[in-house]
Amino acid sequence: MADDVVKEMYINESAGNTRLAIVENGKLVELYVERADHQRMVGSIFKGVVENVIPGMQAAFIDIGYSVNAFLPFSEIGNPDNLKDVALDNEEETKPEPTRSSKSKTQRPSNRNLLPGRPSFDLKSGQEILVQVIKEPFAGKGPRVTTDIAIPGRLLVLVQNADFIGISKKIFDKYEVRRLRKVVEAFKPEGFGIIVRTVAESKDQKILAKDFNRLWESWLELERKSKSLPGPAALYIDLSTTDSVIRDLLTPDIDKVIIDSKDIYKRLFNYLKDVSPSQMNLVEYYRSKAPVFTNHEIETQIDKSLQRKVWLKSGGHLVLEHTEAMMVVDVNSGRFIGKRDHEQNSLKVNLEAAREVAHQLRLRDIGGLIIIDFIDMHESANRKKVYNELVKELIHDRARVAVSPISEFGLLEMTRERIRLSLLHSVSEECPTCNGLGRIPSKDSMLTKIDSWLRRFRTAHKDRRLIITVHPTLATYIQENKSKEVKGFMWQHWVWLEITADDQLSPDDFRVYSKRRKADVTDIV
Repeated sequence: MADDVVKEMYINESAGNTRLAIVENGKLVELYVERADHQRMVGSIFKGVVENVIPGMQAAFIDIGYSVNAFLPFSEIGNPDNLKDVALDNEEETKPEPTRSSKSKTQRPSNRNLLPGRPSFDLKSGQEILVQVIKEPFAGKGPRVTTDIAIPGRLLVLVQNADFIGISKKIFDKYEVRRLRKVVEAFKPEGFGIIVRTVAESKDQKILAKDFNRLWESWLELERKSKSLPGPAALYIDLSTTDSVIRDLLTPDIDKVIIDSKDIYKRLFNYLKDVSPSQMNLVEYYRSKAPVFTNHEIETQIDKSLQRKVWLKSGGHLVLEHTEAMMVVDVNSGRFIGKRDHEQNSLKVNLEAAREVAHQLRLRDIGGLIIIDFIDMHESANRKKVYNELVKELIHDRARVAVSPISEFGLLEMTRERIRLSLLHSVSEECPTCNGLGRIPSKDSMLTKIDSWLRRFRTAHKDRRLIITVHPTLATYIQENKSKEVKGFMWQHWVWLEITADDQLSPDDFRVYSKRRKADVTDIV
């Protein structure tokens, strides 16, 4: 990250969901949405039961207690690629050093028969197996799982059935690498691997040991449950989306964290007090009545991120289309005229498009196969320039990507790691009116919009009795699931609210009537 980049984190909690935004120099680059009705699965560990094994698919299906069986590819049985971002053992050292500590007095749990970490390919139906979710269920498919079990902490990661010390390759100081390895050796139990995360750099032994003790207690509890519970059973549930993002993304390059929820603010403050006291001064509780995302111009950027068409400064534009199998991005010159020949004009638009595509993929969290149709260029040197520009911008993306060169037809194929639902699927749902051909905001997203409207209205006006009219499905959802939040808002802002239904309204619309003015006030904000 360049020195002139100001990186901030904003957290907004509403009746509909909790949203966490990463902003660089005022530009929204990442958005995480945690829905109240959705249980995050990535990172959670289950004692599953093998349902069936399909040699032709090179995979097995595992019953973990979810509505759809989990998918276990044979490639995820003891997959070493999971450690590609760490330096194992002493590969960065000039002298070999031991990975085990003779001083360690911690006894390894007995798990030889109970928790098989690297089962052979001859899995059998009915066999119990320990698996960890690495991808959320999507589009009717079950979660993807692995047998490489790891419990992440703020500073360290505990890996089962391994024997190594891995140091993040993003820690470049060889003396710091050596110090961290020596510290970890003092408490690493035999038969377990420990990965030292980037944020552990410069942390002293006491703080590192405290993080390890938390992980070790989690492991012992997991083992206890595995002995007592028959499969399928949940043994370890990872943090919520918000807490896990804070744990993983609150790196030293974050300049400020602004939170509008007292509960999340207190949790984060106490968390940093334990693991990173130096970052406590970065956390700020947002007290203004105006919504934090609106006040910092994040809301408008979120709305733009859901649109099919994205305009470029040059006048060109991108069109992003989700299909069943892939994401297709079309680059168009649009209003750009240019003063040079066609080849140079195309190069200029394509270079700008490459930068914007990398930004949109990261922001929208688009995974899977992606096809980018750049404007045709005849010279291979120019196609290479656009390819290099895209690869350079993708370096900032935390997800793993694989990019192929641009073909003579102007097409570029790439894949991007998919772990969570994309932003589009997180904040919207299929429209019942158009049978899935279009999208409308989800009920929780509508609640967030209404919540933001009410906060803006109460900041500027004194009306205290309001009638909110919504589509019947949303009215029913509020009455059955969100009445407590509505009452809380009424007390917090000292306003009386009445929710009414109108089947003439579309599911993505609402109207607000003021009893004091005896008029519709929806459009005055």
